[in-house]
Amino acid sequence: MIGRLIERIQKTGAPICVGLDPMLAYIPEHILERSYEEFGETLLGAADAIYHYNVEIVDATYDLVPAVKPQIAMYEQFGLPGLEAYKKTVDYCRGKGLLVIGDIKRGDIGSTSAAYAAGHIGTVRVGNKSFTTMFSNDFITVNPYMGTDGIKPFVDVCNSDDKGIFVLVKTSNPSSGDFQDKLVEGRPLYELVAEKVNEWGSWSMDGDYSNVGAVIGATYPQMSAILRRIMPAIYFLVPGYGAQGGTAEDLKHCFNKDGLGAIINSSRGIIAAYRQQQYSKFGAEHFADASRQAVLDMVADIRSVL
Repeated sequence: MIGRLIERIQKTGAPICVGLDPMLAYIPEHILERSYEEFGETLLGAADAIYHYNVEIVDATYDLVPAVKPQIAMYEQFGLPGLEAYKKTVDYCRGKGLLVIGDIKRGDIGSTSAAYAAGHIGTVRVGNKSFTTMFSNDFITVNPYMGTDGIKPFVDVCNSDDKGIFVLVKTSNPSSGDFQDKLVEGRPLYELVAEKVNEWGSWSMDGDYSNVGAVIGATYPQMSAILRRIMPAIYFLVPGYGAQGGTAEDLKHCFNKDGLGAIINSSRGIIAAYRQQQYSKFGAEHFADASRQAVLDMVADIRSVL
């Protein structure tokens, strides 16, 4: 699967992932009004609005980027209608030729991880038949806190179903250091996690890179340089660019000398671009055009340091 992502990155020339993390506050009034008129101010109305919001953004950007990353929590909060909107969003993006990274951050003991893996990137058996469930992502994010027992079931599905995962290593949020930076025998915990990810990655190689990737925040550039050395064949999924403060200069250590090795995520910086002063000329009616311009600007910015 990582080979397919690399092919898409090389084809578009954009190591960029659009984070489809819709919040009702981001959605222009004309979309909300249309959905509420049909379904009322209900969970179904909210889910319908976020789906149509996603569709317009995807239509405006799918030819520019290789992948999208829907954050499942933004859909789960609306209950079953929200999960149906997630499913429809995943299907729509795949129909446009995009790879989908389900940002689910799951991780548990072996049997539970196996169930998460089957539900989100694999298949589930019912009697003598196998079924792809409603989620059907290409990649997912996973939490390594429970160790190898929690990760191996995901890697097994990567190998059996040609899928990929990104394991949390050093995240972009301000309090990530509460645990991730703690010293264990004189070394920060995130380095020890990175070494395990490198080991897990060797179980599912696809050419020069592994189907097991790592989440590395753009907001800690000095750490990304160290982690790049520890994990040379691991693809980085990099949040934190733009709205969270990460810059193109901060990203350069995430990449290898071949210009590959990382895909940079931007969520509200793209999907809510029309709310930013530099894109305000587009207005709410043309919010998707603002998103397209934000992608183009992001591509140029990242290319400037590669």
